[in-house]
Amino acid sequence: MQLVEGIAFMDSGLIPTWEKVLEGERLSLEDGIRLFESSDLPAVGRMADHVKTQRNADRVFFVLNRHLNPTNICVLSCSFCDFAKKKGDPDAYEMSMEEILGHLDDEVREVHIVGGHHPDWPFEKYVDIVGSIHREYPGVQVKAFTAAEIDYFYRRWKVTPEESLARLKEAGLQSMPGGGAEVFSDRVHKELFAGKSNADRWLEIHRLAHNMGIHSNATLLYGHIETYQERVEHMIRLRELQDETGGFLAFIPLEYQVGDTHLVPRQASAIEDLKTVAAARLLLDNFPHIKAYWVTIGEETASVALNFGASDLDGTIGQERIMHAAKAASPAGLARERVLQLIRDAQKVPVERDALYNVVQVYDN
Repeated sequence: MQLVEGIAFMDSGLIPTWEKVLEGERLSLEDGIRLFESSDLPAVGRMADHVKTQRNADRVFFVLNRHLNPTNICVLSCSFCDFAKKKGDPDAYEMSMEEILGHLDDEVREVHIVGGHHPDWPFEKYVDIVGSIHREYPGVQVKAFTAAEIDYFYRRWKVTPEESLARLKEAGLQSMPGGGAEVFSDRVHKELFAGKSNADRWLEIHRLAHNMGIHSNATLLYGHIETYQERVEHMIRLRELQDETGGFLAFIPLEYQVGDTHLVPRQASAIEDLKTVAAARLLLDNFPHIKAYWVTIGEETASVALNFGASDLDGTIGQERIMHAAKAASPAGLARERVLQLIRDAQKVPVERDALYNVVQVYDN
C-alpha cells in the first residue's frame, strides 16, 4: 500500500492518474480504462469524491419531479428494452391528456417526459402535451423528449430537429433528457438497436438544442455487452461536445436492467455501479453534475455513490415505467423525506433544486 496526497493506493497503477487529477490535467482514454480495470475501488472513489468536493463541496442536489411516459407503443424493437410494446399488445397503453395532467400538481418543479416512438401520434400531439402542461402548471419546468424521439419526428413526419425543437420550446419546453444515447459504439448499435438514431445523430441534436438555449442531460447505458473501452469512449465524446457547447447539466449512468431481455445473465454489481459513477466524475471534468440514479442502482448504492463522485440523486420521480418494466428493484417513487435521508446518510448536505439546477432550498445535514 502506498500513501500519496491523502489516498492509500493498493493499486499503484492508479497513482499517475491521481497525479493528473491533482494537477488539473484532463484524463485520457487509457486513464479511464485503468479506472475501470482496477480492483482498488476505495482509491477510485476517493479520487472521484475529491473532484466532486472541489466542485460542489458537500452539497447533493435533488428535485421534486415526476417522470411521465405517455405511451409505450413503439415502432422499434431494441434488444435491451422491456418497455416498448406494439399496437394491440395486451400491455400497450396511451395516456390521455387528462391522465398526463393528473400526474402533476403545483408542488412539482420538473416533469420528465419520454416514451415510445408511436407510429400514429402526429408531431402536433407532442407539442400539445408540452403546451397543455405549461398552461395548466406554469411553475413546472418541462424536460421532454430524447434526441432519439426528436430524430423520429423527422423520420416519421419530416419535421426537422430545428423546427421541432423551436416549436416545442415555444410551447414551453425548457430542457431535454439525456436518454436514447445508450452507448456510442457502432458495434453495440448494430447488435442491439439498429433502428434507433446513432451516436452522431444524438450528438448533432444535442448540439443543436444547446445552441438554441435548451440545456440537456446525457446518459450511458452500461452493464450489458459494452466493453470498458466503449464506456470510456462514450464519455470522451460527451466531454468533447460539452467543450464545444457547455449545454449539458448532468451525466446519468443508467445500469441496464436484465428484465426479460437477458442480454447478460445478471445485473451489474454495486461495485460496477460505483466504479462507473466515479469514473464519470473523473473523466467528465466539464460536467457540472454526475447523478446517482437510484431507480436503476437502488437506494442504498445510490446513497453510497454520493461519496464516489455523484452530486445529484435525481428526485422523487413518481410513476416511472421504463426501468420498472424491466423489473428494476427500486420503489416506484421516493418522497422528499426519504431523499433527504439518503443524502444525510452519506453525510452530505441536501439541496433542493429546479430542473435547471437553480437552488430552491438548502437543508440541514
